[in-house]
Amino acid sequence: MNAATKPVLLAALLGLAACAQPAPPVAPPVVDPYASTGGGAVFQGDLAGGVLGAEATAQYFRGTIGDTVLFPADQTTLTPEARVILARQAAWLSRHAGFTAVVQGHAEETGTREYNLALGARRASAVQEYLVAQGVAPGRIRTLSFGKERPAATCSDEGCYAQNRRAVTVVTEAAPAPVAAIAAAPAAVGGVTGAGL
Repeated sequence: MNAATKPVLLAALLGLAACAQPAPPVAPPVVDPYASTGGGAVFQGDLAGGVLGAEATAQYFRGTIGDTVLFPADQTTLTPEARVILARQAAWLSRHAGFTAVVQGHAEETGTREYNLALGARRASAVQEYLVAQGVAPGRIRTLSFGKERPAATCSDEGCYAQNRRAVTVVTEAAPAPVAAIAAAPAAVGGVTGAGL
């Protein structure tokens, strides 16, 4: 075998060896949890631990939607980043009517206790007003101010201060109606009772 045919033969063998490899696995399609399943229909699989079941939790809201927005120093102005997070919060709350929200306003450690309680209240109100403007029913949102009493970070520098200038939206699933109230409900409709049914 001469020296010129060795590289050609080696290239041919490598080419054949490459063909012997199995095809790489095809990645499963990416499912967009916000995409419609078609015609506005909700399928049983979506509800039973599927897309809608997985996102209908406070943990999903905190981790995926985002529960915290930050504010500039001594302000209640919503930043563009905050508006993006709040738009996601409003969309989530609209899809999950069984949840209510408490918006907790916070402030950094500088300033008096009274001033920071008032600033936290104004920040919580700014978030509430934005969510209501996005279509969330006002009765589903309460506000609460902690001022500087519950810092997210405890140190005395600008990095910590920035983390503490925030509003946190805490969602909870509304309690179901008591069984007695459900049983009494038919009696209130046209005088019909459950007796004799």
